Amino acid sequence: MRECSPLSRRALLGLAAAAVPLTATAPASAAGARSAGTNVVGGERLGRAGVQVRAAGLPRKLTAAAWLVADRDTGEVLASFNAHRRLAPASTLKMLFADTVLPKFDPRQRHRVTAADLADIPSGSSLVGVQAGTTYTVEQLWQGVFLRSGNDAVHVLAHLNGGVARTVAEMQARAEYLHALDTHVVSPDGFDHKGQISSAYDLTLFARAGLENPDFRRHCGTRTADFPAGGKKTFQIQNTDRLLTGAFGLTPYPGLLGVKNGYTSHAGNTFTGAATRGGRTLLVTVMHPTEGSNAVYEQTAALLDWGFGPGRAAQPVGLLAAPGGTDGSSPTVSPVPVRKQAHADVTPAGPSALRLTEGAAGTAALLGAGAWALLRRRRASTAGAPAPASAPASAEAPPSGRRRAPAPDTPAETVPRQGGRRRARPAETPAEAPQQGGRHRR
Repeated sequence: MRECSPLSRRALLGLAAAAVPLTATAPASAAGARSAGTNVVGGERLGRAGVQVRAAGLPRKLTAAAWLVADRDTGEVLASFNAHRRLAPASTLKMLFADTVLPKFDPRQRHRVTAADLADIPSGSSLVGVQAGTTYTVEQLWQGVFLRSGNDAVHVLAHLNGGVARTVAEMQARAEYLHALDTHVVSPDGFDHKGQISSAYDLTLFARAGLENPDFRRHCGTRTADFPAGGKKTFQIQNTDRLLTGAFGLTPYPGLLGVKNGYTSHAGNTFTGAATRGGRTLLVTVMHPTEGSNAVYEQTAALLDWGFGPGRAAQPVGLLAAPGGTDGSSPTVSPVPVRKQAHADVTPAGPSALRLTEGAAGTAALLGAGAWALLRRRRASTAGAPAPASAPASAEAPPSGRRRAPAPDTPAETVPRQGGRRRARPAETPAEAPQQGGRHRR
């Protein structure tokens, strides 16, 4: 019988190469990927696509790309559809602007507007009619923001706040404090700037936070106001919220508090509304219905009716996170990851440090055993026969293109790099990705 020969160098290389990957990937195979929703703000079900509800009777004709119904006081999400889908927010982002900046200034403060205050307004913006050289109170500027969604009023207030860049940074920080992690702020006006996104969940958080401020509530519920026209002249402005005013053939919704509507040619229609009935206040956000004109208001009204009717018996499918920051402090109703990440990431568990150490140790032992066997073989052959008179100069070098076996403790060859992993962000379809341009219309 032929005796089995000790391991060859090629076999050792193959075993060494195979040992670490098998050990490193074993935990991921055993544990599998983390389930979707593990880190979803508001609860696992809100990270799922499609309708999430635990009650009957939802309106049938809902064509919005995303919507959400929540109880303002308890924070319970009663129903949702694509709650964390990232979409262009249009002027509904002004809710975050107001929640961030409104508490900073005395409403009686007066400001004479300069040309520099109005220099960076995007072309095609909705305007209330702010004029350089005219003096306005802060109260009047906020009326221009809430009633007419005036980007000119927004930019004047942003300059009062230290500039657009500073205001954007403060809005982003506020969004993170509220756990609105779907939101990326590019400008304070909500216009179609590239990369400016939010979600039905986040817009609902902004409305809920803003309504805690009495001035915010007063402004978003105001139907008409007199606005300065220069000198002692004024002109009347009307709120563009059709559920509040009953414009364009709609019936005003009973008990409506506000909050904010928005429209651009790219984003389409988006609206967050709040209404009170029977001692209960509901928040509804509707984003991007397929129809134009009144559809966003009609679908909001239908969801409010459901919430005040069949929705009273609904078991919550999630919760609105309480404010509290994301750097170690925990919200009272929803787990939030420390890392800034997408709401519904699915990330492989990955190898643990212990498993990687075990793999490296196993590889070292395997290489050591093979080397010992190879050394015994060479000693035996040397003892039994004389060495050849002249060996080729390359006898000890590996053939061209072959790499020597790495040392067992070489991290770059034997142990996959750890740390610094970035969670994959959910891909956005072209229809979801904000683009430049677009016009504000009401």
